[in-house]
Amino acid sequence: MVEIKPLDRLDATVRIPGSKSYTQRAMVIAALAEGESLLRGVLLSEDTRLLAEALRDLGAGVRTEGIDMIIRGNGGKPVRPPQDIRLGNNGTAIRLLAGAVSLGEGPFVLTGDRRLRERPLKPLLSALTALGIEARTEGERGYPPVTIRGGGLRGGEVVLRNIESSQFVSALLIAAPFAAGDVTIVLQGRVPSLPYVALTVETMEAFGAAVLSDGAERYAVKSGQRYTGREYRIEGDVSSASYFLLAAALLKGRIRVENINPRTAQGDIAFLTLLERLGCRVLRGENHIEIEGGDLPGGEMTFDLGAMPDMAPTLAVLSAVRPGRTLIRNVAHLRLKESDRLAALVNELGKTGIGAEELADGLAVNGGIPRGAAIETYNDHRIAMGFAVLGLAVPGMRIGGEACVGKSFPGFWATLEGLYGSENALSPRPRKKREDV
Repeated sequence: MVEIKPLDRLDATVRIPGSKSYTQRAMVIAALAEGESLLRGVLLSEDTRLLAEALRDLGAGVRTEGIDMIIRGNGGKPVRPPQDIRLGNNGTAIRLLAGAVSLGEGPFVLTGDRRLRERPLKPLLSALTALGIEARTEGERGYPPVTIRGGGLRGGEVVLRNIESSQFVSALLIAAPFAAGDVTIVLQGRVPSLPYVALTVETMEAFGAAVLSDGAERYAVKSGQRYTGREYRIEGDVSSASYFLLAAALLKGRIRVENINPRTAQGDIAFLTLLERLGCRVLRGENHIEIEGGDLPGGEMTFDLGAMPDMAPTLAVLSAVRPGRTLIRNVAHLRLKESDRLAALVNELGKTGIGAEELADGLAVNGGIPRGAAIETYNDHRIAMGFAVLGLAVPGMRIGGEACVGKSFPGFWATLEGLYGSENALSPRPRKKREDV
């Protein structure tokens, strides 16, 4: 358990590692490409390590040099490994790989830890079935482990309606260039985190596969395209940056976050506009963001985070100190993340003396004066990082299960400690965990 020492004054510069979303998409696409790719500035974390191991099992060559990754592609022909592909609690990887392995001669078995086996795949598997792939799970609810026979997509049109994850769309798109016929994906109803589909399209096109779209409702991919190995630079991770933006807002301090593209396709960049609404001053540079916190406005405020659900824990923590009621809407699917994030936030905010309640589609937080507490993280990196930053403003915050940040931001604790200058402020400091891939 780590105890966070409050910080009286914040005036700092931090550098953020590569985007987990971009890294994992680029890894899968490079593994399906013809030739070799050099991915620069990748995120080296638990999730990308698990994905790298899986890609090696599927016949790609993967090695790292510093924070760069060299991937030798399998030309869109994944090989069948002799064992199950185990992905921990990496929901992105199991979804993207479900599409990728459909191109090989299976069967392929994708599985992971207990929580991953509670995360839904059924809409994706139904879509793969409609495209000619045999995919099954042990039960009727569509949870891992999943067995995919493969053999290649035949092409056609699939409709995804009111899905729990935009990653289902990304998985189909990434595999679609290899289909025997053209693939059209039609979206109807609710699709959370939709900006991340645009991120997938951007990455596909960088490796040579075009996607035609008439907005955010229909995507068409022509058959016969192939990915070509190339050099590709990974942007910094806006989700990881958000915790240090939160620190500035909580402490009315100033922070400069480097290695962040303010014009990124990452959906979480819209958090900057939200912070401006909450009294912060934001400066957008060429490859950095600078933010200065101000007085938080009072009264009831409502925020639709459907396009950036990972920001819900960050906003919930900030809402704990804002004088008023905050409604966070359109994030019901957070119940299906690394933890049930809505329940976790209600429980842990309650420990700090802040009233919060679950809504059908989100969360309500009644701001006040939080007190220190021992925070359970539920093995969820975003719960850990959000409440750790709250500890900069609230004495006595203690974070259990702190190693879970390794899923997306292994250097988080060192970066947080850097806010204090030379003073050792985290007691005890977590042991560093090597995240070679």
